[in-house]
Amino acid sequence: MSNEHHSPLGKAVSYKAEYDPSLLFPIPRSGKREEIGLTGTLPFMGVDLWNAYELSWLNMRGKPQVALAVFEIPASSPNIVESKSFKLYLNSFNQTRLAGPEALAALLQQDISDATGTSVRVELILPEQFDRQSLGELEGYCIDNLDIEVETYTPTPGLMHCDEADSPVEEVLVSNLLKSNCLVTGQPDWASVQIRYIGQPINRESLLRYLISFRNHNEFHEQCVERIFVDIQRSCAPLKLAVYARYTRRGGLDINPFRSNFNAPQPPNIRAARQ
Repeated sequence: MSNEHHSPLGKAVSYKAEYDPSLLFPIPRSGKREEIGLTGTLPFMGVDLWNAYELSWLNMRGKPQVALAVFEIPASSPNIVESKSFKLYLNSFNQTRLAGPEALAALLQQDISDATGTSVRVELILPEQFDRQSLGELEGYCIDNLDIEVETYTPTPGLMHCDEADSPVEEVLVSNLLKSNCLVTGQPDWASVQIRYIGQPINRESLLRYLISFRNHNEFHEQCVERIFVDIQRSCAPLKLAVYARYTRRGGLDINPFRSNFNAPQPPNIRAARQ
């Protein structure tokens, strides 16, 4: 395990078609958290929801099987898994014979738990359950139609400010304009983000400018969401805050981080139209 620049991301690789858990490349969360001043007790709890759409293996008679998979990785885990290594690992099942979905789920749960350093929940969705999957959008008031001028495309928390109010407000704000770039390759990452809070009203125009300011920023999905959470907390000091992002998929995987400083219910894992 080392930093992201030693991962297979952005490098030519040979796809292995037989099971190989050593393909998983863990990256410690601590380094990027230290960059935004997070040491010791975290100011949030949460989970990273991964959806895998390209998962296949062979049954014991050699017949291909397919499924979707959902992984829930706690935000308290010491490590994330670099996404290309995750894809390579999942593809290593393509020519692997397994006794059934239960055997596959057990391997996935063990390997991802070992890589992240914590217990991970895994759910397989089999073909007979595919029709239960539905599209949905993030709940809340969308701020994207605000008529603003934008000049800043690197994260600038100073863009945000609160409006004066006699008492705290409770609201949920949504934007589909979050874009960042892969930390290693610079490829664009597209997302919708939901901000749920109780506190002094966050000025919506300033919040939208702040979210757009990630447009030229290079950072992994989980790290961007934690940066957004910390910046809002420091700039506006809401009493309660939850940040949830739904990123579009790449390589058959989407990553959807959720961070909250209160016991907010975990958001539903409903696929957005762009995913």
